[in-house]
Amino acid sequence: MKIKNILTFVLAGLSILAISSCNKSTSNTTGWKYNDAEYGGYQVVDNYEQDTPPGMVLVQGGTFTMGRVNEDTYSEWNNYPRRVTVNTFYMDQYEISNRDWREYVYWMGFMYGTEIADKCRPDSTVWREELAYNEPYLNYYFTHVAYDMYPVVGVSWEQATDYCVWRSDRVNELRLRDAGVIDFPDFEAIYRDSSRFENDSVAKGKVYNTGKYLKTDEYDPASAESTQRNAFGDARKTNMSDGILLPEYRLPTEAEWEFAAYGITSDAEMENYDERRIFPWDGSQTRNPSRKARGKIMANFSRGRGDMMGVSGDLNDKANITAPVNSFWPNDFGLYNMAGNVNEWTMDVYRQASSDEYSEYNPFRGNVYVAPVKDSLGTYQLDSLGRLAYAVPVPKDSLAAYTKLDVRNYKDGDSQTAVDPAKWKEIIDPDEATRRLYDPDSGNDDIEKYLATQISNTTRVYKGGSWKDRSYWLSPSARRYKEQTESSNDIGFRCAMDRVGSDKGNNSKK
Repeated sequence: MKIKNILTFVLAGLSILAISSCNKSTSNTTGWKYNDAEYGGYQVVDNYEQDTPPGMVLVQGGTFTMGRVNEDTYSEWNNYPRRVTVNTFYMDQYEISNRDWREYVYWMGFMYGTEIADKCRPDSTVWREELAYNEPYLNYYFTHVAYDMYPVVGVSWEQATDYCVWRSDRVNELRLRDAGVIDFPDFEAIYRDSSRFENDSVAKGKVYNTGKYLKTDEYDPASAESTQRNAFGDARKTNMSDGILLPEYRLPTEAEWEFAAYGITSDAEMENYDERRIFPWDGSQTRNPSRKARGKIMANFSRGRGDMMGVSGDLNDKANITAPVNSFWPNDFGLYNMAGNVNEWTMDVYRQASSDEYSEYNPFRGNVYVAPVKDSLGTYQLDSLGRLAYAVPVPKDSLAAYTKLDVRNYKDGDSQTAVDPAKWKEIIDPDEATRRLYDPDSGNDDIEKYLATQISNTTRVYKGGSWKDRSYWLSPSARRYKEQTESSNDIGFRCAMDRVGSDKGNNSKK
């Protein structure tokens, strides 16, 4: 991939950004001019506002009451109401569709080969049931053009997370190209290159990833100290100070997803809303109250046993299974199908007692902090796809935290776990304590009988209700869980992205 001259980029390649018309603004602390080679060329981007990412809408953050709004029918006691604040962020307007996912599979096959692409494919067997004829969906749902705009299903939490990484790279590659930092590679030549699937070809730059072009203090190739440790040689040409790269795509947190689904906003000059919603629309019913669409079903769900779509001639939600991702009506944030159609993955690790202890600002359970892997010579290592490899650090939690059943760390226990504290003194390694707490079948007879939960550290929250759920699950506050490696025919996802800088954005209504 051809890299253009960095000085030219600094001085002339920023036309796509919202930069001050005068590229030679002056420092108010030193008096030196910015963006001027004669004065050293220190680069400054004035009046920056983050662009709205492709396919996303701005969700202006704020405070809301997170948690249960109706009767806890299943008596799970896992969702007590609590007041929290979420930051402004971006979210996909629609669920990720089959077309979107096939584009992902195509590019993974194009750059890495069929073996990698096959691992990215959704599990079509999620449609198969012993007492149902669902083979047409197994054969055609993901592959046939008729289902292009239907939400992708059969993808695990891990697959959805991998998609977010790929999407970040594809979007930022185009932005770097439009800014003049890089040229597109010769895709035809890459396709003809039989060695493009070899690991060493990845390190040589034939496969794009955003990290390769980042230039930071730690990995700056111009630094004599770091040159020998740089896994990408001298390829790094930009950094976040340039204002070109967007933050990474990711799954939304549970709090973000719930806030975005309700779509509650205040009238100007009021800073208030009159009532909490049960669904992503006003009222307690599942039918549209407006004059133009009165009586129409607001979401794709099952109205009762054996009723997936209504009566022939007047179908209620006009969808027997899933519906196209742009079906029904958007909520007040402009988001479609935040209730029904498919459930959606969130980032959070599931705990029953998540609502007992939480952060008031941007609550999230599941933080794991990692660092790049180095070999004995201090060289940063790459994974099989040419990205920096990361290792999970050893937790610093003490045995006392487990003895007290401290729930503040997502790996710890919860108040519903019946454990004899004296028994924890027998466990030396905190990691082993966590594993046994959330995996009673791990095989310690003396400890196992005191444990009372099967929830693991890789159990994730999903929300939203689906085409085969009753209306109870359409409430954004409802929460369920599934292992991150598993998938089903009623779980999909959409991506989120951090908003950096001001909260107003360039598509805000205010």
